[in-house]
Amino acid sequence: MRVALKLAYIGTEFHGSQIQPNVETVEGELFKALRNLGIIESPKSANYICAGRTDAGVHALGQVFAFDTDKMNLAIPRVINSELPSGIWVWAHAEVPLSFDARRDAISRHYRYVMSGREYDISKIREASKFLLGTHDFENFSRTNGEKSTVRTIERIDARIDGELIKIDVVGNSFLWNMVRKIVTALSMIGNGVRDTDWLLQMLNPDIYEEGIEPAPAYGLTLLKVNYNEKIEWIEDSYSIRRASEQNQKRILRHRVMAEVLEELISHE
Repeated sequence: MRVALKLAYIGTEFHGSQIQPNVETVEGELFKALRNLGIIESPKSANYICAGRTDAGVHALGQVFAFDTDKMNLAIPRVINSELPSGIWVWAHAEVPLSFDARRDAISRHYRYVMSGREYDISKIREASKFLLGTHDFENFSRTNGEKSTVRTIERIDARIDGELIKIDVVGNSFLWNMVRKIVTALSMIGNGVRDTDWLLQMLNPDIYEEGIEPAPAYGLTLLKVNYNEKIEWIEDSYSIRRASEQNQKRILRHRVMAEVLEELISHE
């Protein structure tokens, strides 16, 4: 049988999602849990496939991965979570066809970037984002990783103010390495008046214009959802969702306290 799982993780606690030697990664922890539980012998023998990798520091809510197993009774969120660190949790599962490919069968991916909104003109960001919609060559918005083509399609970009923050949602068929974070950098530069839309149009024409820009910090980016054409009957695990919520409330409290401590440290009082 083949099972697909939805995975969430706090990216700042790991060196990216893809397994690497000698560092803690999301896949490294996941493979260890699956082997310890006897769900798979190895990723290769189980035909393990992930919807896509995320860089160090990037978070996920709806990462999807799939593998073959004869232990369907164990391949459920609350069992797998018992072997995972608190910064990673599975919250839904589904039985899928043996041919299901979590990466190639995905039709779009939805990312959200959260950043401070104090210094940016949201109307300029929204206007500039319109030029990024559709199919373009995003070579100037990527970090070269041997891709055969740097042409990608952006379906939707929404930017909105939420309190003192700006949230930018980006939906596309697939993304190049660092692409979303560099899009955010470009929109930020336009939003604070450093660059304009003429420059953005030049950036979308790498054959005649080339410029490297730094990606926005990884901690602001989350992979929210991976979308598929075929209907997948996801079964959500309420216990796993509730347990993760409790753990994250503790993290939220800690960060709020730390924010107050840092404010006091710079107050000079």
